[in-house]
Amino acid sequence: MLRFDPFSDVDALARGLMTGSLAGTQRTPKFMPLDLYKVDDRYMLVADLPGADPGSIDVDVDSGVLTLSAQRSAPSDEGVQWLTSERFSGTYRRQLTLGDGIDPSGITAHYDNGVLTVIIPLAAEARPRKITVEHADRPQAIAARGSD
Repeated sequence: MLRFDPFSDVDALARGLMTGSLAGTQRTPKFMPLDLYKVDDRYMLVADLPGADPGSIDVDVDSGVLTLSAQRSAPSDEGVQWLTSERFSGTYRRQLTLGDGIDPSGITAHYDNGVLTVIIPLAAEARPRKITVEHADRPQAIAARGSD
């Protein structure tokens, strides 16, 4: 038994306004969920890109902005009578501003099982480091110099 949903028309209108398609036929990704965390001397960005075409995935850094994009192709409509179509197709895109202290030349990315992992290393000068404390072999020599 089908139930009446008084809000389905409002939902369809809102989806159309957000995706730019009032006809409701365009299935575009709404977002690219991601996690970002720091481990030792690098940041790890992990983004979900289910069903993305691996060859379409692009990771780009320009003027301190990291851009992630990917394409998910729609299945062919030829000879198909759709009963429901809820899986998104189209272009995923996210941009993040990188702060100071990042080594953009060292950024690497890997895509596996629908998950994009981007490793963003800290620049050498931004990495935590241990400062060596120098000390005199003879403490008396330091005291003698201090009295001059």
